[in-house]
Amino acid sequence: MQLTPLGIEGAWLAESPIWADERGFFREWFKRQDVLEVTGIDFSSQQANVSRSNRGVIRGIHYSLAPEGQAKWVTCISGAILDVIVDIRPGSPTFGKVEYVDLRGDEGRAVLIDRGLGHGFISLEDETFVSYLLSSPYKPEFEFEIQPTDPELGINWHLELIGGVGFVTSAKDAQAPTLEERRTEKRLP
Repeated sequence: MQLTPLGIEGAWLAESPIWADERGFFREWFKRQDVLEVTGIDFSSQQANVSRSNRGVIRGIHYSLAPEGQAKWVTCISGAILDVIVDIRPGSPTFGKVEYVDLRGDEGRAVLIDRGLGHGFISLEDETFVSYLLSSPYKPEFEFEIQPTDPELGINWHLELIGGVGFVTSAKDAQAPTLEERRTEKRLP
């Protein structure tokens, strides 16, 4: 497994080989020891989630303020997403920076998103499945979101990748506070 740092501290691209034959393919998509040796992050999975999304669905920007923090390991199982990582840590030299990573089910790529970073994605195809490993379990009282169309963040959701049609998001995400509102509420990492 090859791990490459992205432009936000604590965000990493992981690439692993895919072994394919007439039966299909096999992929090792997470190796804790490799992650620890390269990144220094001791990622231990406490919860695993899978989502299914249709083309044009935006999920996020989500983050956790759990006392132990919450890192994520995210991969696309089938279909395709544009993964979005946002530095929402006040005082960070890259505060407000956005990173984009293309993840596809037929490629051996994943992202490591350390504690304190925001995460979201747009599904580029129908029937897209995404798997997440979380370093701490979901606790509703510590889970927060930031509006995915917040002008301060200026996230380019690349709607041209879905034919320029509009996107779909949950009411909770659409009505989420902006980054500035979360900063004012003191609800950022």
